[in-house]
Amino acid sequence: MSDPAQTEGDQSPLNRQRWLVVGAAGMLGQDLVAAAAAAGADVVGLGRADLDVTDAGATAAAARGFDVVVNCAAWTAVDAAEEQEPAAFAVNAVGAANVARAAAQAGARVVHVSTDYVFDGRGTTPYAEDAPVAPRSAYGRTKAAGEWAVRAEAADHLVVRTAWLYGAGGPCFPRTMARLGAEREVLTVVEDQVGQPTWTVDLADLLVRLVAAGAPAGTYHGTSSGSASWFEFTRRIVASAGLDVQVEPTTSDAFVRPAPRPGYSVLGHDALVAAGVAPIGDWAQRWEAAASVVLAPQAGGE
Repeated sequence: MSDPAQTEGDQSPLNRQRWLVVGAAGMLGQDLVAAAAAAGADVVGLGRADLDVTDAGATAAAARGFDVVVNCAAWTAVDAAEEQEPAAFAVNAVGAANVARAAAQAGARVVHVSTDYVFDGRGTTPYAEDAPVAPRSAYGRTKAAGEWAVRAEAADHLVVRTAWLYGAGGPCFPRTMARLGAEREVLTVVEDQVGQPTWTVDLADLLVRLVAAGAPAGTYHGTSSGSASWFEFTRRIVASAGLDVQVEPTTSDAFVRPAPRPGYSVLGHDALVAAGVAPIGDWAQRWEAAASVVLAPQAGGE
């Protein structure tokens, strides 16, 4: 959880609000259920096995009686989406529309989690919340369509973009690097992709604080402050894991993937500041707080 000094003054108890978290079995969903409950909400979490968001009727029925509906459900297999874009669209766009419509019909506020992939990744300064979207991948296109659908279906929406998520509740970059670092003498990692490593615990805390603050409907960015390359992040990871492994930089050309990766994924936080909600702290400081939890052997398996 974010440091008390970071949240004090902009988080209030949720006063037994009824929250529905869709996609609750995922890495973010697990932490959000815990964070909302800790803040005083009455939380129900539904995973993919419990609710298929592409089923409009089932989604509408699930949302009834809730004050806040959070959509953490998503197709996140970025490379697979290049060949299966209709399937990704069904979840990321149609599913998002179904959740937003269901929330609106229930009189609930909808919180929708989106991604940096809606931008072209060619920027050099942090992307503003109102910067034009220009996705370069199937995943990015389907998520951009999902944002549009949420705004169209529910006036009372919070669209929160995030990036470079890691956490204890699922496979993530830090645990993968720690595992590989224990097996190899050298790790080669790209340094021409820059972003904001973000702990799911911190993003969950931010989502709770946004709702508790009564933030105006609109688009927000939920990432850590500062920025780093994957190479720099990996160096921090292996240090935290106590590994004696050499980390060498390379470029994206060495790791060609079906879906293009954004070169620049740094998101600005002006909308949070304007709403009186503190952004997440510096990525390096937050990693120091998260490392022992995320790298713990008992954390979820790969």
